[in-house]
Amino acid sequence: MASTFQERKLKGMFAAFDADGDGYLREDDFTALVARWSRLPAVGPGTQLRARVETLLMAWWDALLEAGDANGDGTVDLGELLTLVDRLPTMAEAVAATADTVFDAVDANGDGRISPEEHRRLVETWNGQPVDMTGVFELLDPNGDGHLGREDFASLWHQFWTSDDPTEPGNWLCGRFPG
Repeated sequence: MASTFQERKLKGMFAAFDADGDGYLREDDFTALVARWSRLPAVGPGTQLRARVETLLMAWWDALLEAGDANGDGTVDLGELLTLVDRLPTMAEAVAATADTVFDAVDANGDGRISPEEHRRLVETWNGQPVDMTGVFELLDPNGDGHLGREDFASLWHQFWTSDDPTEPGNWLCGRFPG
């Protein structure tokens, strides 16, 4: 069962996924998320990465519906989302594949590193709007070199989705979360 900390952290992601703000996730919300991701330079229509992103996000919608839609109404609320989150520690391969695709989508210049600007773009893509990222990247950058490599990002991604430890830096990967 997700902890109070995880619920607080993931409340922001739920709101980001919930495109119409009605408190429920539906397939349309994930279609809107695909459209937001398609605005990233590397994820434009017709690209191989666009197809990967769409396949990935819609597969997560299917997994969420299967894990969380206990009443079969085709919607998922925050509590039902947390049901899937509880399963993520046993889904390491799927979480790692997601991190890899997200990394490729966000690494706009293809240099194999995510800069603070590319990270900001990631968070704003999830949220669908500009967000205050002051001081967040510094929490994520383990050696202070000004970028995140693929392995760093994968570790932070795993922490974000599975960690119950408020001190782990990955909790900040998707930006600030509700207090």
